[in-house]
Amino acid sequence: MKRMMITTGLCIVMTASTAVKVARAGEEKPPLIQIAILLDTSGSMRGLIGQAKEQLWTIVNEFVTMKRNGKVPELHVALYEYGKSSIPASEGYLRMILPLTTDLDKVSEELFALTTNGGQEYCGKVIKAATEGLAWSRSNDDFKAIYIAGNEPFTQGDIDYRKACPAAVAKSIVVNTIHCGGYDQGVSGKWKDGAMLADGSYMNIDQNRKVVHIEAPQDKEIARLGEEMNKTYIPYGAMGKAGAANQIAQDSNAGSVSKGSNVQRQVAKASAQYRNDAWDLVDAAREGKVKLDELKDKDLPENMRKMNAEQRKAYVETQTKQRAQIQQSIKELNDARKKYVAAEMKKRVETGEDTLDAAIVKAIRSQAVKKNFKYASPPGGSE
Repeated sequence: MKRMMITTGLCIVMTASTAVKVARAGEEKPPLIQIAILLDTSGSMRGLIGQAKEQLWTIVNEFVTMKRNGKVPELHVALYEYGKSSIPASEGYLRMILPLTTDLDKVSEELFALTTNGGQEYCGKVIKAATEGLAWSRSNDDFKAIYIAGNEPFTQGDIDYRKACPAAVAKSIVVNTIHCGGYDQGVSGKWKDGAMLADGSYMNIDQNRKVVHIEAPQDKEIARLGEEMNKTYIPYGAMGKAGAANQIAQDSNAGSVSKGSNVQRQVAKASAQYRNDAWDLVDAAREGKVKLDELKDKDLPENMRKMNAEQRKAYVETQTKQRAQIQQSIKELNDARKKYVAAEMKKRVETGEDTLDAAIVKAIRSQAVKKNFKYASPPGGSE
């Protein structure tokens, strides 16, 4: 299998935050998983950013069937970049791109907007920034982990990783390190030491490998249904038009990198992890975020403004039902697809280091179980 090459350092922070609001009053809070992605955007890391763009939805889909005590976790994602010389030295050559959010389309948008240029990669500093700058859960029951990837020594910068990593684990945040290069080189560069100090895993990947997509008979129909699902969204409020437009834009972005990325995105859109209650009336009504009869005409799409209250209610219910049917069809197709891909994988011989998604998925599977997360069905993962 060929895999896509990546030349960027990436740090993914996975946390489960208690700051999430419950959909309905009196409802028990779901288990929470938040992913903050911190990317080394120095000049040598263009390949890694490419892998991050292509593999975002594969990583998201790792959580699709994951549950704890029968409940689906809520996924949040945050983004940082570090190691870019255009960011002032006084700021440590790093910045928060996105705070923790459930808006996965926004995460995709920001990933595709990233550029690279030369700089200093301060691993200790970015770990400290992520540890202190994000709204991490205070509960030890929640899954919290940092994934930091790069190719320069882990020792650079004025913040000692030997202090930053223990400070993270003191908050029950696991630090996993991913060296983009040889295993032994990463060990000598202290990437393994950093992981060991924070109960994490040390991994190495080939950032220049092309990510393989095994075409399956179900791919075309999954892609078609993903487009049909977009028609069930009802833009509302100040963010409605922009949200709907960005959904289509991120479909296009996923399709632009590979067929596999687009398939994984449509599968993610069919899952509970993909939610757009800030701009979609179907999600907002289901989550109890809005009351349909209290919305003003100007907050509704043009086709709903002439409807009476009963017609509006019926329309939302119809779109909700239609989406659920499409999502179920995609899930069934994906189940069949995974079996087909698994069979094809057995026929192939893979050599060399993992790619980004494979490294992250390995750590998720070994660590989430310690927080009592289980898979409702066999996990997917990279192809």
